[in-house]
Amino acid sequence: MAEILLYRRSMGGWGTRNHVLVMPLVASASGVARAVARGTPATWVEHDYEPSHDELPQNRDRVARTFVGFATNPNVGAVLLVADTPERSPLLEAIRSTGQRADLVVVTEAGGMRGALAQGRDRLGPLLAYAAGFERTPAPVGALLLGTECGGSDALSGITANPALGEASDLLVDAGGGAILAETTELIGAEHLLARRAANREVADDIFKIIYRYEAVVRAHGEDIRGANPAPGNIEGGLTTIEEKSLGAAKKGGTRPVQQVVEYAVRPEARGLIIMDTPGNDIEQMVGMTAAGSQIAVFTTGRGTPTGSPIIPVIKVATNSHTATRMQDNIDLNAGLILEGAETLKSMGRQIYEKILAVAQGELTKAERLGHREFSVSRYPFAALDAAASAASS
Repeated sequence: MAEILLYRRSMGGWGTRNHVLVMPLVASASGVARAVARGTPATWVEHDYEPSHDELPQNRDRVARTFVGFATNPNVGAVLLVADTPERSPLLEAIRSTGQRADLVVVTEAGGMRGALAQGRDRLGPLLAYAAGFERTPAPVGALLLGTECGGSDALSGITANPALGEASDLLVDAGGGAILAETTELIGAEHLLARRAANREVADDIFKIIYRYEAVVRAHGEDIRGANPAPGNIEGGLTTIEEKSLGAAKKGGTRPVQQVVEYAVRPEARGLIIMDTPGNDIEQMVGMTAAGSQIAVFTTGRGTPTGSPIIPVIKVATNSHTATRMQDNIDLNAGLILEGAETLKSMGRQIYEKILAVAQGELTKAERLGHREFSVSRYPFAALDAAASAASS
């Protein structure tokens, strides 16, 4: 399939969905955002981010980049921002500068909750009408940027679902598209293998940089992540070391060269396989990939993590048939069939790839049908990261 049907955006890029997003810029505006969107075709998010007077400038930049990237994801046809005070309004201009259709409601200027709700509904109507004008048109398969994720891993993750997803990632990259491999904490121990696949020396250095930077922060807190076990849930699933988990997790990225390493929520300039420096938290990782422009994601799980997204479709792939059956309401594909001999890695990879194309053109995922809208703003101790980066480079 050389072409698929997507939504072409005036700001550039192609969307697999046509959402109107109502997004609060601070946690205290989440209730207003929810109330404005409720009962309308719009989608919304809620989160716990509240800026503080002692917040690091680097962290403010990270959060702002996440909000702007999320609001301008190609799956968003228009966005209504909700703020507590006028100080947040610069983000509106940043979003509009990309060509995105956007508006803003400020709760304090609207006179409180009721005024903001009335004003929000008035401003949401034109945005919904504007987005309704978009129609699916032929687009190259290479327009897709796939987010890959694994959560609730088990001993089969690196044997069935993750390498099968890697096969699908390769197919998409070969078609001219892109795939993001993230979760820095779950690449520790596999960095040398990924560096061997780097497109050039600079990319290889960047791979080592994000791994060592994270490790330096952990060591600064008196911990040794390589000597530690994976998360309790992963241990229950049969994993024994962080390296074992990482070697399995890295397989989601397939076998193609790593073209670029990007920071959290930064849109890649290259096509092909991209590594993004993200936390291991499933929701924060998904938000980062979405803010970077991913229009669709595949999430593998051994134990049944039920995470989705408010604006990009998330395809859930089980690593084993027990989880696929037990959580059939959540699981789209069962890679456990590989273990049972009913499928091979290549045939399951082809199934995942074909599911990606079908979902990109409108087929709903289980997560979408269930109404998943998880959203979390990632914040890191950048002062510690800067110190760690200096130590790692010396």
